[in-house]
Formats: sequence, C-alpha cells, structure tokens
Amino acid sequence: MKRSIIDPNRSYSFRDYFEMNVPIDELLAYFGYTRQSQACSLPRTHHEIARFALLKEQLAENMLYVDLTGEAARREVLIAPILLSLARDLKIKIHIEYPLHVTHQLKGKIDYYLNQANNLLIIEAKHDDMTRGFTQLAVELIALDQWLDDDVRPLYGIITIGDGWRFGVLDRVKKQIIQDTRLYAIPTEIEELLRILIAILTGEETS
Repeated sequence: MKRSIIDPNRSYSFRDYFEMNVPIDELLAYFGYTRQSQACSLPRTHHEIARFALLKEQLAENMLYVDLTGEAARREVLIAPILLSLARDLKIKIHIEYPLHVTHQLKGKIDYYLNQANNLLIIEAKHDDMTRGFTQLAVELIALDQWLDDDVRPLYGIITIGDGWRFGVLDRVKKQIIQDTRLYAIPTEIEELLRILIAILTGEETS
C-alpha cells in the first residue's frame, strides 16, 4: 500500500505546504483535486483603465531606487501599489494576512484577499520560488472551495514574486486547478494584468 505524503492526523498550515516541497500533483490528489498546466483563457475588461500609465511609470521608477532582493521589499514596492490602485478604482478593500480555517489541514493566512459581489481573488507573494509558491496557492484555493457556498463559478488565485505574476484557476465542478503557463511581467505588462484583475473582480465574461 502506497504511503500518503500527508499524515492524516497531523495539522498543517498553508505555509507548511510551501516548506514541504512535495510533488504538487500528489498533494492535490490527497485532497481530491487534479492539476493541469496550460494557457488560461482569462477574462479581460475592455473599458478604459484609469491611472495605469502613471502606475507603470511609478513601478519602473520604484525598481530603480529600491533593492528588491527581499520578499518584504517586493511586496511594498511592486505588489502593494498595484493592489491599492485596483482597490481605489473598484472601491473594494484589500484583506492582508487574511485568516482562514477550514480543517486542521486547510488553514493559515492568505497574503492578499479581495472580493466584490462574490467574485474573489487571492494572491500569494513569494520571494523567488514560483514553483513551491504555486503549490501553496493551490492548497489555498482548495480551502476556499470547501469554505465557500456551492457555486459553479471558478476561483482565481495568483502567485507573484513582484515582477512576475502567474494565475491559477480552480474549476469547482471538475475539482481541477489550472496552472497558467504564462507569466505576466511587471511593469511592462501592467495594463494587461490590470485588465484581467478588474474583469475577475467585476465578473466580466469578456476575454
């Protein structure tokens, strides 16, 4: 009999899954989910985006004057300005270090949690490891899937190291997490990233 990579009697936090460095597909299978790596068809707003040009200039300037070798610096200089601009435009709140407890193995804090009219987005910020960071993000999406009311709409998440953003999408019907193969570079692709973020949070179906 194959031994599980997870001890069913042990308590785990979201951060523990990042530290474990286990095969992501085996981990998701433990919770009853699968993963597919492919290009995601993400919604995009076609409406005018206020301030994106100024934000792009601000981010590029920030990168000139701040040493971005630490996770805290990347959060403050690259991630926070983008989310604050998004929050101002959509008039929504950003929940930082959002606590979530579903089971003894699905619990912890989500770095950034945003929701509006039942459309939500979670963001996990990491210093330099996108692979293990995505594993943690996937577990957080599973926790949300089990925490929220039943709904057929997908759940969206992002793993970011500040200058690179990658999406994950959980299909709640198929119990499958799609890992986007595309990485959005910041600040060069800030407009496209914002168009996707706005469409997700406002529920736009355009793509």
